[in-house]
Amino acid sequence: MHVLDTHDADLRRLTHEKAKVFAKFTSENCPTCEELAPSFMQFAADPAFESIFFVRLNSEENPVASKMMQEKVAPFFVSYCQGQLLECDTLFTEAEVKNMVLRLRHYMPQSL
Repeated sequence: MHVLDTHDADLRRLTHEKAKVFAKFTSENCPTCEELAPSFMQFAADPAFESIFFVRLNSEENPVASKMMQEKVAPFFVSYCQGQLLECDTLFTEAEVKNMVLRLRHYMPQSL
């Protein structure tokens, strides 16, 4: 699996089409965004996370993303399951990102 660069409208569609979606909201000149980019790509390629669809959005280019991040800073991560937002937070380390992805992987809604 790879990371899909997308925008607000497609994110909404994807969160309803895909069972599990993990989104990274980035911004220009964000050192932490750049630091976490390789590990985000590794998680997307890891067979252990093949049930998760990984997407990336530039918060400055997407009004909905910008609104979600009004009180947060990039990189901002959001996990969705069957169109429902499960968790969202600004994360600063690879371990924090991995833990959030693991929680999404293990999350079992009643209808799955």
